[in-house]
Amino acid sequence: MAYVIAFAGKGGTGKTTIAALTVRYLIERKKKAVLAVDADSNSCLNEALGVEIHATIGKLREESLATVRSGGERPGGMSMEQLFDYQVQQSVIEANGFDLMVMGRPEGPGCYCAANNIIRKYTDILAEKYPYVVLDNEAGMEHLSRRTTHKVDLLLVISDPTKKGVQTANRISSLVDELQLEVDRRKLIINRVSDENFEKIKSSGVELPFTDIFNIPEDDNIFHLDLEGRPVFDLPAGSAAVEKAFKILDFCSIP
Repeated sequence: MAYVIAFAGKGGTGKTTIAALTVRYLIERKKKAVLAVDADSNSCLNEALGVEIHATIGKLREESLATVRSGGERPGGMSMEQLFDYQVQQSVIEANGFDLMVMGRPEGPGCYCAANNIIRKYTDILAEKYPYVVLDNEAGMEHLSRRTTHKVDLLLVISDPTKKGVQTANRISSLVDELQLEVDRRKLIINRVSDENFEKIKSSGVELPFTDIFNIPEDDNIFHLDLEGRPVFDLPAGSAAVEKAFKILDFCSIP
């Protein structure tokens, strides 16, 4: 069974970039295959990883429902469940050192619960084929309340250096306990903050209910990389964000 690393935090904290850096870390340091899962309806992990999306779980579900409603033919006499299983397997994007599965945005209106349930199901199924799974959840806490995040070995909660960001991180930690999610370890990373200001945050009296708290500094390389639409694999090894992210993951003793 795969070792699962999940990410949570409010929007705009750089969560997806750190998730992508984690994929890079596992490929470079552990030298084993990774399944990256973009469980955010606003898919952008593929951009950070430098791959194009050709299919999403949300879109496949809508197409399958349309086939049922229209009475359309199914290839080889497959049941709808068999057809959907096949389509999901085919939707996995293969890249160098990792594969990517994307939830995407359903075409129809309403709740994302069905797409979340599908992501959870197929993450569990596919996890048996990979040593590592990196799960990039959508911003906020909806994924937790819908239990998209479960059976997690390491939960990395990402915050920016703001009171609101830290408060969201605290609520995420509390919700994990309330929902009794299967999360083995959880860490807090405050992103885009200098060592000096990180120390000020820790000594400010703000509640930080995490055993381990880390920071990643602002890195102009990431700013320029994003503007140019390039993946995290193009960041130089000596980049401040790469060095610090890798040190944090080393500390986490990922097997």
